[in-house]
Order: sequence, then C-alpha cells, then structure tokens
Amino acid sequence: MADSIPPRDWLLRVWDDEAVAFDVASGDTHYLRPLTRALFQTCQADPGLDAATIAARTATALGVALSADFLNAVDDGLDSLRRIGLLQAP
Repeated sequence: MADSIPPRDWLLRVWDDEAVAFDVASGDTHYLRPLTRALFQTCQADPGLDAATIAARTATALGVALSADFLNAVDDGLDSLRRIGLLQAP
C-alpha cells in the first residue's frame, strides 16, 4: 500500500532525532519518536512508496538491518502516522 502526505496543514518541530507534529486543523499535538520521524521523512521525501520500500530506505538512513523486529516497528510506525493523519493511504 502506498502512502501520501495529507493536504492539511501540519507544523513540525524537530529536536535532534525526535519531533512533535501539530495538526493546525484539529489543534492536536503528537510526539514522533525517532523511528516514526524517520519514516515520515522517508514518505515526505518520496510520496507514494510502498511499505517495503519505506522500510528499506529508512533502515538505510538509520544504518540498521531489515530484521523482523525492525519491520514490525515500521508497520507500527506507519500505522501510527496514518492514525494521527500525517499519512493517508490512497
């Protein structure tokens, strides 16, 4: 499934490898842990990637192996980004 960046307004504040995302439309603020932030950056840089490509590119960017644990964490992170509205499935 390919993801895209939503058309709504979001503000992102970054500290080192962590971030907070603010949804201007709803007023909600969300903490992005380092992996979730890296996943969002990967999707933002190249919208429309499938989950396997997002995982591979993020692993490369973070310098980690594509282990089963990492892939599970990627799935959880992408689900989290979709749930809060930072990513939308087509």
